[in-house]
Amino acid sequence: MHDLIWLIPAFPLAGFLFLVVFGRRLGEPLAGWLATAAVGASFLASVATFFALQGESVPDRSYTVTLWEWLPVGGLHVDFGFLADPLSITMCLFVTGIATLIHLYSIGYMHGDPKFSKFFLYLNLFVFSMLMLVLGDNMLITFLGWEGVGACSYFLISFWHESDANASAGKKAFVTNRIGDFGFMVAIFFTFGALGTINYTGIALASPSLATTTATVIAAMLFLGACGKSAQLPLYVWLPDAMAGPTPVSALIHAATMVTGGIYLLARMNPVIAESASWVPWMIAIVGALTALFAATIAVAQNDIKKVLAYSTVSQLGFMFLAIGSGAYVAALFHMITHAFFKGLLFLGSGSVIHGMEGEQDMRRMGGLFKKMPITAVTFIIGWLAIIGFPFFAGFFSKDEILLFAFDKSPVLWLIGMAAAMLTGF
Repeated sequence: MHDLIWLIPAFPLAGFLFLVVFGRRLGEPLAGWLATAAVGASFLASVATFFALQGESVPDRSYTVTLWEWLPVGGLHVDFGFLADPLSITMCLFVTGIATLIHLYSIGYMHGDPKFSKFFLYLNLFVFSMLMLVLGDNMLITFLGWEGVGACSYFLISFWHESDANASAGKKAFVTNRIGDFGFMVAIFFTFGALGTINYTGIALASPSLATTTATVIAAMLFLGACGKSAQLPLYVWLPDAMAGPTPVSALIHAATMVTGGIYLLARMNPVIAESASWVPWMIAIVGALTALFAATIAVAQNDIKKVLAYSTVSQLGFMFLAIGSGAYVAALFHMITHAFFKGLLFLGSGSVIHGMEGEQDMRRMGGLFKKMPITAVTFIIGWLAIIGFPFFAGFFSKDEILLFAFDKSPVLWLIGMAAAMLTGF
């Protein structure tokens, strides 16, 4: 069954290509239903691959499926292939699962928009790019997906580009991400120069032979790339402005997809980070902790309902970096998954509130909406309890584990993390 892993990105790609040709003819709501079905089929393929891996007896449950030889250039041999292992398939499950729900929500949210089919075309391309990022069996395919989600975020954030503010927000996201992309590119060059391969399996096997200085340069450049994509200090500035796009875009970018790319990259390249100088994990943990606290303090002063959630996302991503720097890779990924669900829920809930308030986003003008919007209120409260780490909700378990590892690394980091967590609750 794992041989059919290529079906996971193939469905959104097919949806994108079909909408390019027939999107306008399909119109509303058929274009939306087609795009939703494509991502839903991708989710089912992810579930089937997950169960196929569960039944395998191979120790690390890792498979590489090579589709074709891509770049045989001198000493550089890059195949176009996909890596199916617990990390990539876990990412696929929540990316496609949440993206399917966001697509479904968008059919109603984008009702009446003159560019209805174009919106779903972009969404399908976005999901395809994200799946390439997480499934690629080498750094180059990951980089293709990395650039793909960057381009799609530009299209989606500035979707209503008739407004200057929206157009500027799209450009800001695009330019800020280029800084991170430079770091990722340099990391690829150094990895190939030092190890002679950019294949993840080869990197994991050969990384113990890396000189500490080389591993440090690669890890530092990967961290720069991750800071750009996952909005850490000082490259966080694009993420709050990404609120200019339609609310489903905010949910997709902030919850399940683009911003988690940096966390995924650091987790995937952890054998190199393990060989780097001791100050690299400290740098990752400190930047993560400071970002978590800094963004949480900004969120407290916001009045725009979507801006509060945007800064909250930056803060939660800081928690994940704190976990990576503390060596808690599993905790970082656990929090990434729980965050994807509760933050997606909160953004879609905020979209419902904004619709109900006829476009109003200032929270000072809201209140007493429980009677008018009981379903939105109940679901929003569930998301709120999860994000503040209320006992026995998802965020309680993932945040607790991160703070445990942070305390083990340094009580000061734990204290900053606790302060950020309390501000999140506030």
